[in-house]
Amino acid sequence: MRGSIIATGLGKRYRRQSADQPRSLQEMMMRGFRRPPPEWFWGLRDVSFEVAPGRTVGVVGRNGAGKSSLLRLLSGVGRPDEGRVEVHGRVGALLDLGAGMTDDLTGRENTLLAGLIAGMTRDEVQGRFDEIVAFAELERFIDQPLRTYSSGMRLRLAFAVAIHVSPDILLVDEVLAVGDAAFQRKCLARIDEIKAAGCTIFFVSHDESMVSAICDEVLFLRDGRVVDYGPTADVLPQYLEFVSGGGPTGEAADVRLDNGRTLQTGKNRFGTLEAELAEVRLLGSEGQPVSHVLPGAPLVVEMQARGVGESTRGAIASVSVVRSTGEICFDTNTSLAEHPDLVAGIDGPATLRLRLDRLDLAEGDYFVDVGLHHHAWDQTYDSHVRAYPLRVLAVGHASGHGVLNPPLHWDIEAPFAAPVEAATRIAGGGQR
Repeated sequence: MRGSIIATGLGKRYRRQSADQPRSLQEMMMRGFRRPPPEWFWGLRDVSFEVAPGRTVGVVGRNGAGKSSLLRLLSGVGRPDEGRVEVHGRVGALLDLGAGMTDDLTGRENTLLAGLIAGMTRDEVQGRFDEIVAFAELERFIDQPLRTYSSGMRLRLAFAVAIHVSPDILLVDEVLAVGDAAFQRKCLARIDEIKAAGCTIFFVSHDESMVSAICDEVLFLRDGRVVDYGPTADVLPQYLEFVSGGGPTGEAADVRLDNGRTLQTGKNRFGTLEAELAEVRLLGSEGQPVSHVLPGAPLVVEMQARGVGESTRGAIASVSVVRSTGEICFDTNTSLAEHPDLVAGIDGPATLRLRLDRLDLAEGDYFVDVGLHHHAWDQTYDSHVRAYPLRVLAVGHASGHGVLNPPLHWDIEAPFAAPVEAATRIAGGGQR
């Protein structure tokens, strides 16, 4: 059935670089061209699962768990050393963006080449060419050699090609940090469209809030093996407990919040608590605490990062705005910030403020989720989920349907008013 994935006893092994490996021809000659016996390790072993068409599966696990290796096998990059994998339908793979592109070819030529590699026909690439270039925002540069592109321009072009394959199955390996914040939002919106169209999505992510919001199932990998696979509500808590080191490092008492809610470990608070987020506040334009805002009003998320020291240096703070139904409306973190100190990570106690100049959301109930994470997303130190509610009030008529409620206006021009009037007279019964 198109869109389904079946893996049975899947295994992939790799050759480990030996510490005794000669590093030069001279060293090899001095050893008499003798090489140490190869060392092998299993990146994946005995991995079995089935994904039904139209499902969204999140793949979680620490670095080195085998997540990227699995996606490469599903995409057809390499062959398994054990077992087999069946992937039914056209696959769109967002893995190593830019792989296969050639510096001496123009952006136009690389678009055609990348589209053919991705499985599109020449006619399909040409038919979608203008849409691909517009999505990548490269109209002015598309006939320039790729060697003149910045790294961000290359990634945007590669992403735009991959996302327009019209796949039955989309494989995503945490490559969404492409371009600026506006382009990232456009990428996420496009993936949401593909999901709504019934595409099967299989993606790697360290962002537990995103996994919780959009995934039907979760595949939890550890040391190349499946720990569990099943509904998100059942499997994700296991992973969060694992990355938190089996629970908090100390006995964390329940914390009563000013909004009347309670932070409870294992329910709406997760992490090792090696470092903590405290005194999280939602503030309005005048710095006053708020629990509700008007559409288009500013919002400040203020939080105290405590306990950040040598072992947690470089920590990343994250903020998500989530609809009460679970949809992620906005997600960001300090590694995406323009301020160099934030990009380098938090290296000590700090007060953090995220300022949203406009919150153009439709009327409804939302939550602001916050988190503090390891600099490589290997661990979550402190994550508060569905603890800080925010209501967006209704004002007059909604500007449209959906999550957003942006300011807008319609312009109407009627340059052919006279002909329309004449046509009306004729239709109404002839001459006067």
